[in-house]
Amino acid sequence: MKFEKSQKAIDRLTREQRRVTQESGTEKPFTGEYNDNKAPGIYVDIVSGAPLFASTDKFDSRTGWPSFTRPIVPANVNEVRDTGHGMVRTEVRSVHADSHLGHVFPDGPADRGGLRYCINSASLRFVPRDEMEAQGYGEYLDQVEEA
Repeated sequence: MKFEKSQKAIDRLTREQRRVTQESGTEKPFTGEYNDNKAPGIYVDIVSGAPLFASTDKFDSRTGWPSFTRPIVPANVNEVRDTGHGMVRTEVRSVHADSHLGHVFPDGPADRGGLRYCINSASLRFVPRDEMEAQGYGEYLDQVEEA
């Protein structure tokens, strides 16, 4: 499967998805589609389709955004120093589409590595476990818990 940014993919984005992924926006807390999602599956880049996070690594951080302990494929995310808004943070961007995803913080569960990838739902598309094979993500089934 080839993962890339295309104008066709950008044109399919909603206004909010475009604002978040292309303009480095942030959705309001507790408003994102996937904040409370507990279904098994993977989360992929809304623009390129590259696999980013597995439901197995998702946890409730009580921050209002989907939070994960690690990327499913570390090579699919870039971590970039962000000094905007009067603070120093680490921005997370997708490698294949350069989509803004969110930020990573060192306050995640200690027993799972200590990181919290705080990700905007608007930058993601969820692929349920029972659809992963058909959508070309079968190689990641072993990283997702069963329903």
